[in-house]
Amino acid sequence: MSAVRLRVVALFTGLLCGAVVASAQTGTVDGEWRFYNGDAGSTRYAPFDQINKDTVQDLTIAWRWTPEDPGPRPETNYQATPLMVDGVLYVTSGAQRDVVAIDAETGETRWVWRYNEGARGEAAPRKNHRGVAYWTNGTEGRIVYITPGYNLISLDAQTGLPDPQFGLEGIVDLYDDLDRPRPRTGSIGSTSPPIIVKDVIVVGSAQSAFAPTKENPTGFVRGYDVRTGERRWIFHTIPVAGEFGNDTWEDDSWTYTGNTGVWAPMSADLELGYVYLPIETATNDTYGGDRPGDNLFAESLVCLDAATGERVWHFQFVHHGVWDWDTPNAPMLLDITVDGRPIKAIAQATKQAWLYVFDRVTGEPVWPIEERPVPRTDVPGEQTSPTQPFPTKPAAFDRQGMTHDDLIDFTPALKAEAVEIVSQYRIGPIFTPPSVRGANGLRGTLILPGLIGGANWQGAAADAETGIVYVPSITNPMAYGVTLRDSAAAPAARQGGRRPGGGAARGGDQRPRTPPPGCGMMGPQGLPLTKPPYGRITAIDLNTGDHIWMVANGETPDCITDHPALAGVEIPMTGRPERGGVIVTKALVFAGEGSGLFAVPGRASGGPMFRAYDKLTGVVVSEFELPAHQTGIPMTYMLNGKQYIVMAVGNRDHPAELVALTVE
Repeated sequence: MSAVRLRVVALFTGLLCGAVVASAQTGTVDGEWRFYNGDAGSTRYAPFDQINKDTVQDLTIAWRWTPEDPGPRPETNYQATPLMVDGVLYVTSGAQRDVVAIDAETGETRWVWRYNEGARGEAAPRKNHRGVAYWTNGTEGRIVYITPGYNLISLDAQTGLPDPQFGLEGIVDLYDDLDRPRPRTGSIGSTSPPIIVKDVIVVGSAQSAFAPTKENPTGFVRGYDVRTGERRWIFHTIPVAGEFGNDTWEDDSWTYTGNTGVWAPMSADLELGYVYLPIETATNDTYGGDRPGDNLFAESLVCLDAATGERVWHFQFVHHGVWDWDTPNAPMLLDITVDGRPIKAIAQATKQAWLYVFDRVTGEPVWPIEERPVPRTDVPGEQTSPTQPFPTKPAAFDRQGMTHDDLIDFTPALKAEAVEIVSQYRIGPIFTPPSVRGANGLRGTLILPGLIGGANWQGAAADAETGIVYVPSITNPMAYGVTLRDSAAAPAARQGGRRPGGGAARGGDQRPRTPPPGCGMMGPQGLPLTKPPYGRITAIDLNTGDHIWMVANGETPDCITDHPALAGVEIPMTGRPERGGVIVTKALVFAGEGSGLFAVPGRASGGPMFRAYDKLTGVVVSEFELPAHQTGIPMTYMLNGKQYIVMAVGNRDHPAELVALTVE
C-alpha cells in the first residue's frame, strides 16, 4: 500500500452534532455548510443576513490559510470549496491533494492527512480537486473523498485517521468493480466530491476529454456502503445488452465507447432518497462517427433511487453530442409554484445556455421542451440527430448560435474585420455541427456557446425562499473542425477545437517580443469576436420562467479599454469572460470574477474583485478586492454569532490560499 502521512495538530473536543436532514427548499441549516454546494439540493443558499446592504461595505479579511507543504509546483488554480461542520472546515488542498481540517473561526490547521498515490496519482487525467463529503450517524463523523488517482477514502472527522472498517484500512480502489476490464493507470480519476445519501456514497468519475482512440474507460456510477465500503450497486451510463437505452448505441458501439462519466458534483433529495446525475459527453467530445445513435445516457440528467441504483427518470439534453456540451454542474433542487401549482423542481444549467426545469419526482418538464429540426452534419461517417430538445421556458441566459448581428461593433472598421474573420468559418444557429477543415475553403465551424459554455462547473445558485436562480455564464465562441484521416487503418476522422486566445507553441527565435494589442482573443486585432457582455449573471424566476435581470459580471478589461483601435470610443461595462462562482443569502447575491486561468487565458478574463449584488435588481451594492483571483466557489456560514464568507483564491503569480471574509 502507498505511504500514508498523518499529522494531528489538535484533537477536537465534544461530540459532533447530530445528523441534519432538511427539505431541499431550505438551503443550509444550523449555520453550517455540509455539502459542496451548501445543501444536498445544491442551492448554495444560506438564510443569513448579517452581511447585508448596510454592513457589506465593512467586509474585512478575518484570516487566510495556505497549504504548509505545497509541493514542488504550488497550486495556483485552487478550485476547492470547504465544508463547515461543528466549527470546522474540511477541504482538499494544494497540488499534493491533502485533506485538511481547519478551525472555522481562526483559520488554524487542526489536522492534515496525505495519501501518496505515487505514479497513479501523477498520471491522473485531471488534477483539479474540488472538495470532500461529510457523513454522520449522530455520534461519529466521516470525511469521504475521491483522490485524483481514483481511490475512495473515509477518514474519521475528529482525528483525520482512516476508518479501519471501511474498505482496506479506509481505502477502496475504484479501479475495481467497474463491470469492465480494469482501466489503464491514469485513464480515470475524479475532480468532484461524492455525495452521500443516507448511508450510500454515490461516486462519479472524470476521464480524458479528448481520447486518442474511440475506446476509453466508461464513467459508470456506483453506490458504496458508507460504513464498510462495499459496492451496493452500479449504474451503466452506457447501457449494456438488455438494459434500457442500449439500442441507442448502434453497431455495438456500447461495447467500446467510453466517458459518459459524472465529473460534476451531484445533487440529492434526501426525503425522496433520489440522487441526480449530470452526465458528460461520450467518447469523443466533438466527433461521434464511431458511436452512431442517440447515445443514452450521455449529456443527460438521470434520477436514480440512491438505495438501489435503479433509474427513476432521465432526460437527454443533447442527442449524439458532437459539441462537448457536457452536463457540467450540479442541478439545483427547490420548491416553486407555477400557475398556482406547487412543484418540487430541479433546474439544470447547461453549457448550451439553457436552464432546463423539471418536476424532480416525475421528470416531467415544468414548461414544454420541444424537439425541433437542427442542421445536419456533412462530415463523412458522422450521423448527427435530425432534432434536438429546445426549452420553451426559461429563455436562454447567454448567446446561442452565430450571426453577423452578434459580432463586435464598437467601430465600423472592427465590425468589418470581424465579418472577414467569420467568413473563414461556417456559422449558424445553435446545434450547427462541426465541419471538415478545408471543406469549401473554410477552417471549420464557429460554435457559440463553445465547449466551455455558457455555464460550466461553477454552476448557479438558487434562492430557496423565492425560487429565483442566479446563473453566471460567458460568451465565448470557439472554432470546431474535423480533420479527415488518409489511413484506412485509422479512425475516419479526428476532432479538434480551438479556444480563442490559445496560441501555437513557439520555437526558434526566443527573443523577448512586445505582445500585440488586444486580449489575445480570436476577434479583430486580438479583441473579442462578439458584442459584450463577455461575462454575465442572469436572474431567472422559476415561478414564472421569466428573466428578472441580467448584468455584466466584472469591469471592462484594460486590454479592451486601452486598445488603440478603441481610442475615444465609449465602451460599456463588458464583464470578464471567466466563470465567477455565485452564492446567495437572505440579503445578497455574491460573485467573483473568476480565475483568469481557464476560460479565456490572458488579459481579458478573471479578476480580484468580489461583488455583492442586489437580489432583485442586479445593482452592485459593494465590491471587495481579494488578494488574488477567485478560483473556487464561495461558501458561507455562521459561527459564534458571526457570518463568514470563505473562498479559494490564486493566480499565476499568487500561490493558492483560502480567504475568510467577515464584518467587524
